[in-house]
Amino acid sequence: MGLAEDVDLSKYSIEIEAYPDRFVIRDDSGGMTLDEAANYAFSFGRKPSDEPDEYSIGVYGIGMKRAVFKLGSEIRVRSTFDDGSGNELAFAVPIDVPSWLSDNAPLWDFDIVEDDPLENNGVEIVVKVLTTGAKSSFESPAFLQNLRRTIARDYSLHLNRGLTISLNGKPIPGWKIELRQSDDFVPIRVEYQDAVDGDEVAIEVIGGMAALPPESNEPDEADDGDRRFGWYIICNGRIVLAADKTSVSGWGTEDWPQWHRQYSGFMGIILFTAAKATALPLTTTKRSVDQSSEIFRRARPQMRDVTRKWIAYTNQRKQALEEAREIEAKAAPVPIYQLRREVPLQFPKLTQRPLERVANVHYSVPIAKMKRLAKELGSINLTYREVGIRTFDYTYDDMVGDD
Repeated sequence: MGLAEDVDLSKYSIEIEAYPDRFVIRDDSGGMTLDEAANYAFSFGRKPSDEPDEYSIGVYGIGMKRAVFKLGSEIRVRSTFDDGSGNELAFAVPIDVPSWLSDNAPLWDFDIVEDDPLENNGVEIVVKVLTTGAKSSFESPAFLQNLRRTIARDYSLHLNRGLTISLNGKPIPGWKIELRQSDDFVPIRVEYQDAVDGDEVAIEVIGGMAALPPESNEPDEADDGDRRFGWYIICNGRIVLAADKTSVSGWGTEDWPQWHRQYSGFMGIILFTAAKATALPLTTTKRSVDQSSEIFRRARPQMRDVTRKWIAYTNQRKQALEEAREIEAKAAPVPIYQLRREVPLQFPKLTQRPLERVANVHYSVPIAKMKRLAKELGSINLTYREVGIRTFDYTYDDMVGDD
């Protein structure tokens, strides 16, 4: 787990179909057995005698039933598996939600029936008669695009280890998580051990410059790169909090300032790996971090030290922009798997110059006019800031001349 480079998931795949009339998800991971279906997947919670799955993020299950019930009312779960003797077995669990809700049978009592084998040993879940919300979402290209981005981001570690995930027939490439490295920019990558109630937790902290800092602190609607920056918190290989800029990862607390666009370009990653999911700093939704977790509270100082050094560098950078840009351009992106281990975080020391007072100019103009002006200045791809600076310099030279 963690960032182990010897994990190969290339033999596994997950296919997702999200259309207005159906939702389907299938894998080829070997399937679940009848015992697993009866005693685990389709039982309520987890029995006290059950051994928890190691290195998972689920404490009481995988959340499958809750998820599919929210999508639609006609559900069919199919599984094909090898019984251990070379025999291929298959079964299905059909669920008609309205009928099941009106049935007097014991809660979470489902029928298991014989079924035709799937193409590959694995599990397939088909949901039809979708809820209004699910149907509306799956009709929306914006929703599907955002779903692709979320999968690419949250499962990037698995995708970069060979796992294939496709949505509506199109493979989803994982994000390339990289930090820039040179003699002057050295990302941090350190590991240490902690424990909760005797359960070991391996923690790895990674951080540094993921991209060049912005040329301006003013927001740029055309630039969505800011979505990538901030802190990433990973539990047993799953990103549970991505690009966080809130108090959850420390921003705006203690001696941490609020996130500001000046800090764009920074990426911090902290990985928690434990055999027992109960030792992980997870909320019950598995989509955020339990800030009261002892493990997480003890890790926060490590995160703060990384963040503070980036903040200090960006403050210093404002007084030596040209020098900073020249040094930054020499830093090459390196995949986090290949970063040097156990080395201190390093940013360049820039030459301090007397700080000249500056005026920040901010105004709004029609985008069409801005693009036409950019084209006249030489390139329609000029940033708004570059257009502003060039027009200021042109006007200054014309009306004021040399100082």
